[in-house]
Amino acid sequence: MLKTLIQRLIKQLFYWKIASAILAFLLLIWVGVFFYLRNFSTSKIELVNELGGNVFPIMILSTATTGTSILQPVDSLFVGTPQSGIALKIYSPAKNTKVRISIEESPFCHYSTSEFILPLKETYKVYPDILWKYQVLADHVQAQPFNLIVHIEVDNKKASTLSSTLAMRSVNECLLGYIDERMKFHDTGLLFAAYVNEDNPQIDQLLREALNSRIVNRFWGYQSKDPAMIDKQVYALWYALQKRDFKYSSISNTSLSSNVVFAQRIRTFNEALASSQINCVDGSALFASLLKAVNIDPVLVRVPGHMFVGYYTDKTQKKVQFLETTMIGDVYLNDYFPDENLDSTMVGKSQQAISKILFEKSKEYANRVYSENDSLLHSGNHKYMFLKIDKNTRAKIQPLGK
Repeated sequence: MLKTLIQRLIKQLFYWKIASAILAFLLLIWVGVFFYLRNFSTSKIELVNELGGNVFPIMILSTATTGTSILQPVDSLFVGTPQSGIALKIYSPAKNTKVRISIEESPFCHYSTSEFILPLKETYKVYPDILWKYQVLADHVQAQPFNLIVHIEVDNKKASTLSSTLAMRSVNECLLGYIDERMKFHDTGLLFAAYVNEDNPQIDQLLREALNSRIVNRFWGYQSKDPAMIDKQVYALWYALQKRDFKYSSISNTSLSSNVVFAQRIRTFNEALASSQINCVDGSALFASLLKAVNIDPVLVRVPGHMFVGYYTDKTQKKVQFLETTMIGDVYLNDYFPDENLDSTMVGKSQQAISKILFEKSKEYANRVYSENDSLLHSGNHKYMFLKIDKNTRAKIQPLGK
């Protein structure tokens, strides 16, 4: 009897050892799988750039105080503000995962840290807060590579350190548009408004020169309801620029070579004045700056390969005139009006008389171009643009302070 009982106990103890060994083995597998998945999920972090490795200072500077998102993320699951296009693709291993992102100091940004909560167990695109060195960006006139180093923590545990070499573009490069990862084109022509700088301190000198011409004795904007008086103010600005002997200089190409982003080089207000050189975009932005400064509402008009400026002749914005700003420079009118032989009629005329003729012919030419493209300019076609520089635009895009 006792022998049988001992045999049973030994047998049960053997079964318990086997069961315990199996349980321990299963537990070990479970722990291994857990940590493997945990490490695998946190290693699924990728540093990406919406603009093909390019960063545009004009996009950062013009939206720094407005918070406008020029870039449109294709992923619905994203956190942060995509102002620079720099993001991290992070897989959230659980609900409400806490992510901490630290960015090391570089020539263009300060050290910064930002934290996010990822609500779902999904892959997110996370746009970290970057403390840019704004003055450095404003002074940056030539494309330059730089290294961005990023440290990521997931649920208070270090997950990864990533680095990427990006190209900081010149502040003169205006992003016209880009193609996202789903091959959809996004128009970013709104950024042209950043080069219209009605707050530039040099405008006062130009206004003084315009007043010295005695074409007008003051700038009163829309206080007069007579469109002719609006035109007179516009002509005074035109004449002041012509007296500075501007030359047409078509410098618009950039060093940028990409199938993802499209950009155009634009002189800033100060650069255009200092060099007395303009192309169609420079001249339009420069003249729009002057118009805006005297409270006349300007419009930037873009057709394929060309830009000119418009201005409303009444406060209600029902009537608009257009100017071909390249004619501010030393031009041959026969190039614009080949059938009229206008250049021969200029001989012996005063500078102001010639300027007045150029002003009127500029309006004639630009109004004709506008009429030919009217329907397309208001169709939403990204090759065409009719951009009012008004309160709504300024709420999104601030002028480049340079």
